[in-house]
Amino acid sequence: MTYIIKRLLLFIPTLIGVITLVFLILHAIPGSPATRVLGEFATAESIAEFERRLGLDRPLIEQYIDFVTSYATGDFGESYRTGEEVIDQLALELPYTLHLVTAGMIIAIIIGVGLGIVSAIKPNSLLDNIGRIIALLGVSMPVFWSGMILIILFGLKLGWFPIIGAGDTGDVPDILHRLVLPAFTVGFLTSGVIMRMTRSSMLEVLDQDYIRTAFSKGLADTIVYLKHALKNAAIPIVTVIGLSFGGLLSGTVLTETIFARHGLGKFLVDAILWKDYPAAQGCIFVISLMFLVINLITDLIYGVLDPRIRHA
Repeated sequence: MTYIIKRLLLFIPTLIGVITLVFLILHAIPGSPATRVLGEFATAESIAEFERRLGLDRPLIEQYIDFVTSYATGDFGESYRTGEEVIDQLALELPYTLHLVTAGMIIAIIIGVGLGIVSAIKPNSLLDNIGRIIALLGVSMPVFWSGMILIILFGLKLGWFPIIGAGDTGDVPDILHRLVLPAFTVGFLTSGVIMRMTRSSMLEVLDQDYIRTAFSKGLADTIVYLKHALKNAAIPIVTVIGLSFGGLLSGTVLTETIFARHGLGKFLVDAILWKDYPAAQGCIFVISLMFLVINLITDLIYGVLDPRIRHA
């Protein structure tokens, strides 16, 4: 319980720091939202009225206090562009991003952990070399390039998968069908990092005396590799999976744009282009919150895997 409380106490100041950085960075962007919303031919009077109505003419410290206060009460404000509540817009976009991130992480774990275990069991073999080549490709290819390759090959040439859209709400087969290419795009990017960490961690563990003892006792290879070796190599693997979640979230920004999907990534790009402060701030806050929650869950998993960490 003490371990959990410590992690939760660290979570709060980190979240406050994220909120502050989001506010300062967006307000440091040159130009006024009024110019973008009202158009380049807007008069000085209309721009001044727009900024006065939204409170953008007030001192920055007053805007920050209102910003923090409203977020503390769950009020994300209204979009400058649409006039709708930002929290309502985020609630519509969030499920699409969760679908993409979850599917991408599943693909990354299956490819990364699977190839890492096989490569560690058969080091310097043909399978190991193939696995390392795949990992190198995953690390090297940016999502905008791999996404376009998948669109051209499996969407345009072969016609196996749709290349735009996220599917009709309630139509699960259509949603899953349209999820394959974007999920593989972000998942393959992360799988390379997971594979390399899995391989190195497994190789280190497989060289230990207790593994040789387990083999000498006649235990099945599967039990030794999965129950004894993988369990003791799990902490570095869990660490890189947790950190890779941030890469997946950043990858959704480009992936959702490339595949013209609904989601927080595309919503954030549109909000920044329109200098829509409330929408961009709310979106970045939700993405940051997701990342912090995953890191918190990762820390808690450490305590489960290694009691020494839990009682530290």
